[in-house]
Amino acid sequence: MSPATSLQQAYDRAAYPLTGHRARNLQVLKDALSEWEDHQDSDIYGSGPLIEDFQAKMATFLGKETAVFFPSGTMAQQIAMRIWSDQLGVKRVAYHPLCHLEIHEEDGLKKLHGIEAVLLADKERVITLEDVRSMKEEIACLLIELPQREIGGQLPDYEELVAISRYCRDKGIKIHLDGARLLEVLPYYQKTAAEVCALFDSVYLSFYKGIGGIAGAILAGDEAFTKESKVWKRRHGGDLISLYPYIVSADYYFEQRKDQFPKYCEDAKELARYYNECRFFATRPVEPVSNMFHVHVQMPKEKLEPLLLSVYEATGVALTHYLRDDHNGAGCYFEVSIGDRYAQVPKESLKQAFHILMNELI
Repeated sequence: MSPATSLQQAYDRAAYPLTGHRARNLQVLKDALSEWEDHQDSDIYGSGPLIEDFQAKMATFLGKETAVFFPSGTMAQQIAMRIWSDQLGVKRVAYHPLCHLEIHEEDGLKKLHGIEAVLLADKERVITLEDVRSMKEEIACLLIELPQREIGGQLPDYEELVAISRYCRDKGIKIHLDGARLLEVLPYYQKTAAEVCALFDSVYLSFYKGIGGIAGAILAGDEAFTKESKVWKRRHGGDLISLYPYIVSADYYFEQRKDQFPKYCEDAKELARYYNECRFFATRPVEPVSNMFHVHVQMPKEKLEPLLLSVYEATGVALTHYLRDDHNGAGCYFEVSIGDRYAQVPKESLKQAFHILMNELI
């Protein structure tokens, strides 16, 4: 490969990229649409069998009374926080310091809704019951993210979740699940989605992350909650005339992949073992608790990138499409999320890729 070839370009050209399901191109939508007749009516402003049937199906899956489809999770979760804050008359919620609302939404919760955030726990671990009990501020809602993506997909023990849920309900605090990657954690907990969601008053699930649809999200809860969420969806400009491309792809890939996550999680454990055998490499967690984890490398990304490019060229196996500077400045890291692609990689090619990488690191 040319020295000017970027890691992203090399990853895209590789025969065997390791992460995700497939390339994000128009074929993703075309495959989903192939299941439908041309004369199928679309949804219109949130109404019609196409969207209503899917919402009912997801409400049942999540064990909630009703559910509403949103074009984005950012919209859905800010609205959930607004509803609970208005209901309890408290313009304050709590979540992890690396919560999506805190670091990826341009302060939207405060700017759009006037809601302040209390940051619980430190950046390196998940929220515990003791963090919640020690909170001095009054809050309307506690948001828990499962898994905690920005720290490698770590998870609290299920018993800890139950205790946090019980405490919040005893204190009149609403509890919301950022379940963008909910299906990814079910194998670890050995629970159904409905069992996990029973611990929460409201739940958000993404359809483009682990499920692999185009975009879109579901927000579920009791009937009063979802009825109010539809009003806020309109206020946010999310009630588009039609959302059927997102709904069709969400439904198609949900059905295709909802039972595959135990396999993805086992594949993640296998791949993590390969990384942990390499000098300078360490995964977080050491053994993944979902299908995702982070790989930390004690080497500057400028030095690691050409080594990775040589592995891609020699074997066709591509490990990652990016590298980021580690927070402490001592090295770099990247995220791994296992999907359909991993099973398509020949085992001998995978072993060869890590053999070459280990030799390059000597």
